[in-house]
Amino acid sequence: EVQLVESGGGLVQAGGSLRLSCATSGFSFDHYALGWFRQAPGKEREGVAWISNSDRSTYYADSVKGRFTISSDSAKNTVYLQMNSLKPEDTALYYCAADPDLWVVGGKVVGPFGSWGQGTQVTVSS
Repeated sequence: EVQLVESGGGLVQAGGSLRLSCATSGFSFDHYALGWFRQAPGKEREGVAWISNSDRSTYYADSVKGRFTISSDSAKNTVYLQMNSLKPEDTALYYCAADPDLWVVGGKVVGPFGSWGQGTQVTVSS
């Protein structure tokens, strides 16, 4: 059974940093793609950052490029999202997701992710 458990969310002031973690189990971590997504109240879920563990390629949404960094640790089967220079508009429920495939078209990640965690709340105060 695929399991993804996020942690590390919290309340932080604008300009601050947080590191989210997603502990995974039940699949071949080194051969999967992992992604971080977020959903703010009243808004659609959006992708934030993705990593392909098979070739270590990473992708970011324009809104977080240069501020967020996705990484993964194969020894711990864990994927991280380092978030710096946080803004109030980064406030959202952040989800970790996994899929065997990572579809990229024109430098943008497309396609569904099959397995999801429960989310961790990030709140950035102004």
